[in-house]
Amino acid sequence: MTAGLVPRLLLTPGEPAGIGPDLAVSVAQQEWPARLVAIADPALIAARAEQTGQTLRIHVVDTPDDAAPHRPGTLCVWPLSLNAPVRAGQLDPANATYVLDTLRQAGRACLDGRGDAIVTAPVHKGIINDAGIRFTGHTEFLAELCGSPLPVMMLIAPLADGHELRVALATTHLPLREVPDAITRQRLSAVARILDRDLKRKFGIRAPRVLVSGLNPHAGESGHLGREEIDTIVPALEQLRLEGLDLQGPFPADTLFTPHMLHDADAVLAMYHDQGLTVLKYAGFGRAVNLSLGLPILRTSVDHGTALDLAGSGHADSGSFEAAIALAIRLSRRQGGRRD
Repeated sequence: MTAGLVPRLLLTPGEPAGIGPDLAVSVAQQEWPARLVAIADPALIAARAEQTGQTLRIHVVDTPDDAAPHRPGTLCVWPLSLNAPVRAGQLDPANATYVLDTLRQAGRACLDGRGDAIVTAPVHKGIINDAGIRFTGHTEFLAELCGSPLPVMMLIAPLADGHELRVALATTHLPLREVPDAITRQRLSAVARILDRDLKRKFGIRAPRVLVSGLNPHAGESGHLGREEIDTIVPALEQLRLEGLDLQGPFPADTLFTPHMLHDADAVLAMYHDQGLTVLKYAGFGRAVNLSLGLPILRTSVDHGTALDLAGSGHADSGSFEAAIALAIRLSRRQGGRRD
């Protein structure tokens, strides 16, 4: 894309008592070919900069359009006031609606064309639910905001050989006992189509080759260890191949993530959260990025939680947040960000 494209990235610092504000302060110290706009309480960002011993100049803006290209040591903040004072490391359900309001403001701005991507720091799902708000995660929240019926979670981690491991999930945040019932032919087909489409659109892969895992050990062992492969997964894959999708499998998950298998693959489609993400996070934890597929907006995120014990300590590792920003810049430039 044109070198003059300077995308507007809306940063949501997540749980205010966690390391999200620390990460926003840390990444602001670096060079970025983008306009970084944090949606947060300016006093929170200023306090966390002081607490972590970092110098930061805050520019309050009325809209992302007012943000200048980023300069190290500065951060544009689109203000949103906290509901209650924050102490690093101490959760308060009073701020649950504040956290969701930052996401809502960011999502609506991207839908309105005032932002090119959202980069999210971690939220604490438990404290949001403790506040009486049903919340299962960023992905589902933004999907509802955007009116998208089926969001797909894909994580991306760099590998030692310079390639990327991309793992998408057929199901996301479900109790394990509910997973088999959630994997229907209809859902699996819809997820695979979204994955294929977004690998083409976002990554420029002309004919994505995707490896699909089975659900059961040994991919069901010809039905002796479960019939989900025979009754659901195989028929769905056969129909999708007739549509032109390059889907291989289903493969046993315990041998799918080997270098030999992954060598020519563009992505893996795993059946449930821990089946796919345990391997990916082992390979690249702290450098991996969560990318939401199936949305009309671009959203990337970190691969970790709120790390309450590190909040305000100055020891939080910003590697995953940096990777999420870098991927958001890369993908927004591909789809055409704002010109400087």
